[in-house]
Amino acid sequence: MLLWSADRLARLVIGAAKKVASPSRSELLSPSRRHFLEQSAIALSAAPFVAGTYGLFYERLNLETTHQWIRLRRLPKAFEGFRIVQLSDLHISPFMSADEIRKYVEIANQLRGDLVVVTGDFLTYDPATQGAVVRAVSVLKAPFGVLGCLGNHEYMTGTEESITHLLAKEKIRILREEHVAIESGGESLNIIGVDYEQARFSTDHEGHLVDRYMERSEKLVMPGTVNILLNHNPNAFDRAAELGLDLMLTGHTHGGQLSLELLHRGLCLSRFVTRYTSGWYEKANSQLYVNRGIGTISPSIRLGARPEITTFELTREG
Repeated sequence: MLLWSADRLARLVIGAAKKVASPSRSELLSPSRRHFLEQSAIALSAAPFVAGTYGLFYERLNLETTHQWIRLRRLPKAFEGFRIVQLSDLHISPFMSADEIRKYVEIANQLRGDLVVVTGDFLTYDPATQGAVVRAVSVLKAPFGVLGCLGNHEYMTGTEESITHLLAKEKIRILREEHVAIESGGESLNIIGVDYEQARFSTDHEGHLVDRYMERSEKLVMPGTVNILLNHNPNAFDRAAELGLDLMLTGHTHGGQLSLELLHRGLCLSRFVTRYTSGWYEKANSQLYVNRGIGTISPSIRLGARPEITTFELTREG
């Protein structure tokens, strides 16, 4: 639809250029001027197809591995330098095969995280692919294990229960309104995971309907220690900050998937649903990181939003 719309626009421009360069006006234009207008119209017509081809065959697959230092004022000494590797939005589909996912999983393993987290949207639209994606991620490994949460596409495909069960068989624990302590040297981090929620009257995608984000999760926050939240929906960050969570890891946006924010802030598809589009944000004493994810949804191209695997290295605020 985007390419078709661009094509329609280009045809209008070409028509206008031909009108300007019509014989009745040729005496007003030099040959070089007419040639410039014609070439500009042709270039404009070709641009969306060149961009679409680039986004489908190159940038969609041009993975970026990013490293983020996260300073946490309450970080226990035993966790100084602790590394968390995050993957998100795998979206197994005809444009993201199980074999491709295995390649990304191997890259994630090579980053040698102490803990690996996967923040939702294993699937796209076909519930029958859950077995394939579970097998693809089953080789994820880390000394402190692999944890995750579910996304809106697990809700939409009705696979929340089944994929949680399949992943558990592979020792990947999905946290659904649950928390788990990661312990080292007699100290611990509290990792919380919640399902995808859709707040009433919001622009969020379909999910568990709530009046307020994380309305059932307050009891999961452990005072006196670092609380890290896995939540697919970045719109929950304001509520997470209210609850005093130290760090929230999320995905969902694909970084906009089609983003021109390098040219002008706001030119990003994700801004229709959230102001937290990609990267790092801070509010009060809480931090958020929005991972751009691995896969795509229609249209299956990326422009200005490369796929991403992130390594977080925790350090005490100094």
